[in-house]
Amino acid sequence: MTDQIEIIEETTEATNTLLSGLRRVLMAAVGAVVLTQEQIEDFVGKLVDRGEIADGDARKLINDVVERRKKIVHSGARKAEDEMDRRIESLLWRMNIPSKGEIDSLSDKIAELSRKVDDLNHQSPG
Repeated sequence: MTDQIEIIEETTEATNTLLSGLRRVLMAAVGAVVLTQEQIEDFVGKLVDRGEIADGDARKLINDVVERRKKIVHSGARKAEDEMDRRIESLLWRMNIPSKGEIDSLSDKIAELSRKVDDLNHQSPG
């Protein structure tokens, strides 16, 4: 019983630490994106004010940068999600807890064995 409590406490601590770290990284990324967008709009606005770029071109430039940033943020989010999945899988493996894929695989094997037993039961003379 004490071992179970220790494992649960270790799992909770590891999960809290992981989520806390991930939250800090994501909040920093969001802050950087917002700050950068404001700086870009300010910079492009100054270019328009000086007549170095047309207003329509400025809007297109800002839209292009925003779209490019969305792709970068999406890619970063995907990488963060992959890293989180990897760390959770590692944590589950260390705790000897099967993954969803392993459970699904076992469920498929059990279903197949059940079908074979049913087939054998129907074939044998009763």
